[in-house]
Amino acid sequence: MINFRKLIPTAAFLLAFLSCTTLDEEVLDESLTGTGQAEIVSGSIAPVYGMLRQVWLHTVNFGLQEVASDEAILPYRGGTDWFDGGKFIAVHQHLMTPTNSLVGDSWTFITLTLSRAVAAEEQLKLEVENGNTSAQNPLYEMVAMKAYLNMLALDNWGLVFKKNQSSQQSEILRREAAVEYLESELLSVVNLISSGNGPGRMNKHAVEALLARLYLNAAVYRDPYGTPNFNPEDMDKVIEYTTNIINAGYSLSPEYFDLFNDDNNTNPEIIFSLDQRGVLQTEHSRWQYWSISGDQIPRPEFPNTRGTDATAATPTFIQTWYDAYGDVDPAEADARFFQENTLIPENLRDLTGVNPTNDEEHYYCVEAEEFEMDRGILRGIIWGPRKDGSGNILRCEDGKVRIYPVINRRSSGANIRYVDHNLQVDFSNEGSLHNTGHRFSKYQFSRTAQDCCSRSSVDIVLIRLGEIYLMRAEAKLRKGDNAGALADVNTLRTSRNARPAQTPAPLNSIDLEILFRESGFELYWEGLRRTYQIRFGKYEDSWTEKNDSDVNKRLFPIPQRAIDGSSNIEGFLVQNQGY
Repeated sequence: MINFRKLIPTAAFLLAFLSCTTLDEEVLDESLTGTGQAEIVSGSIAPVYGMLRQVWLHTVNFGLQEVASDEAILPYRGGTDWFDGGKFIAVHQHLMTPTNSLVGDSWTFITLTLSRAVAAEEQLKLEVENGNTSAQNPLYEMVAMKAYLNMLALDNWGLVFKKNQSSQQSEILRREAAVEYLESELLSVVNLISSGNGPGRMNKHAVEALLARLYLNAAVYRDPYGTPNFNPEDMDKVIEYTTNIINAGYSLSPEYFDLFNDDNNTNPEIIFSLDQRGVLQTEHSRWQYWSISGDQIPRPEFPNTRGTDATAATPTFIQTWYDAYGDVDPAEADARFFQENTLIPENLRDLTGVNPTNDEEHYYCVEAEEFEMDRGILRGIIWGPRKDGSGNILRCEDGKVRIYPVINRRSSGANIRYVDHNLQVDFSNEGSLHNTGHRFSKYQFSRTAQDCCSRSSVDIVLIRLGEIYLMRAEAKLRKGDNAGALADVNTLRTSRNARPAQTPAPLNSIDLEILFRESGFELYWEGLRRTYQIRFGKYEDSWTEKNDSDVNKRLFPIPQRAIDGSSNIEGFLVQNQGY
């Protein structure tokens, strides 16, 4: 593990935006110099892996991917919270402009991290030339990281930055040229990079996964506004690389939610992730708390922690689960939809006649360290700790924490009631109240971090074996191998068997519609839905509060400040069509 905390000084953030745009910034990281060979190597790569956390913040690229898709929606909560200049609403409705700060911040941190990878690659090349053999594999890692970051840029804006030295001006590549460049970069290291790195570092199988992603999306990248032409050669390569990974020793997690638990760094399904085990001291749990009720106290050991009442699942997305399972509740049919951890005694479950004015004795007791929120999709009335008028957690006589139905103090007004996560959430006054919408509770609130919101020891999953099976199934299906695709999807579904009663049953048939639906069940809240929607021809559809059908919106606008910042270089950045 790299000790990031020692290696990233505050000065690293003092970079002008124009430098991020052209990738010509002066490298200010003191960590890029050191006294020993190991320190030089670690100091070169740590700023790249460290800044990746900023890329995937809830209010940066993760939020951009989620609210642009049919998966998540973020209304102006109660007319008081989360308006943020309307950036989330505009992105959700595909009405964003070049000044949208959600788009702009994603651009900033992707290009900034990319510039750090360029600097690291340059430094490590010098080390290798000077005989530092320990720099060789980290050099391959930085080539792979450049490709990964450029693929994010290609996915978002339809372009990549070709650059090998800090002193160079980047070359902007689009369409076929961009695909060929990324392919060449990844192929240059796939057979050289170590397969022994843990999931917090780039390794051989992560590079193979990126190649599979590239070939699967290549038809979209080559013609971002047209109908993708998935050629058999690309699909063969997807099958080749995904098969390599499937045969490499990874295994599907029997308990789906173990993938997103405190100890997930050792989960054998995870291929690449953000290592958050307390080394950087900027670890976060944004993916945990962003969708959770602001009235919920997820970790009673830390009474001031709470959710933020931000994103909710769109009714459109939730309906895909109900449609798939018909008369059976998806919580009973599919272990990926829900895991019950807040074990309410049977005699307390019926809330008939119970409300916040008469429920003083309607609680059960649990040790503070043992309270665990439900996981998956949260619906209806939730339970959790409660505070007294002085802000102290209410406790039982033995010191355990009292667990009550959670009171909705954020939007009840005079008619005090419980937090009830109903299905309907939208941009209307009623649909924007703090309690509205089913919520994503996929990640565990960390129990080994210093507190559950400012810190987290839960690694953020970026590539895992479940996605690999879906990619191989899709490539097989697009080649006409329905039987092979069905086998892969059923292997994935039936692997989630830690709770036998909720193990998803194998499917009887498969087509692109079913496979797209299945990708949503497996990969929700992982920042991948928008890419799948575009590839499957769903991005121009209508869903909750979104009716725009303009194909130009498949790509985000290049931020105006980036275009303005590079205006002295004629033709360097050309705005995407439709903006």
